[in-house]
Amino acid sequence: MQSPFYFIVKPLEGKRYNNTKKIGDVNFITSTSEEDFKASNRKAIVEQTPLKYQGPIAKGDTLLVHHNVFKFYNDMKGRQKSGKSYFKDDLFFVDNDQFYMYNHDNQWFSHDRYCFVKPIDVQKSFMFKRGNEEPLMAEMVYANYYLQTQGVSNGSQVSFQPDSEYEFEVDGEKLYRMFDHQITLKL
Repeated sequence: MQSPFYFIVKPLEGKRYNNTKKIGDVNFITSTSEEDFKASNRKAIVEQTPLKYQGPIAKGDTLLVHHNVFKFYNDMKGRQKSGKSYFKDDLFFVDNDQFYMYNHDNQWFSHDRYCFVKPIDVQKSFMFKRGNEEPLMAEMVYANYYLQTQGVSNGSQVSFQPDSEYEFEVDGEKLYRMFDHQITLKL
């Protein structure tokens, strides 16, 4: 079974939500809300690629997907429903615009116009800065093809547009997903 246009995926570990944290031998529930986007699972395993797909993504690879792919919703009568990505059983359709990165052969790659940056610690300054991250500055972790052609590679220090941070956790590290046009400066 293959779709003409969509990837067919399953949620990683068969869970729609990542809302538990193990401390010692006890699993604690960190969120009971189905609307908490931070608790939704963002990793999907590819079961099938689209028909005539010729790209690098293969069956068994991991996709980093939009937070709404696996979420439940309540209709007007309060009944629990799956979102538009739901296909059947534990399978979901993922459009080309619904995933941002893929893991092939244990290596992550940015997809399409997306890139991922890691916030850097606050630098010494005469100005007061809130928080523990340098505002609007980061280290490029996963550059896409376009940024690489512009001289921005993994490890480059970059600046980005305000309010463009979309937070993900990748391999235990906090990263921000951005579009390549939101990178404004290579430092």
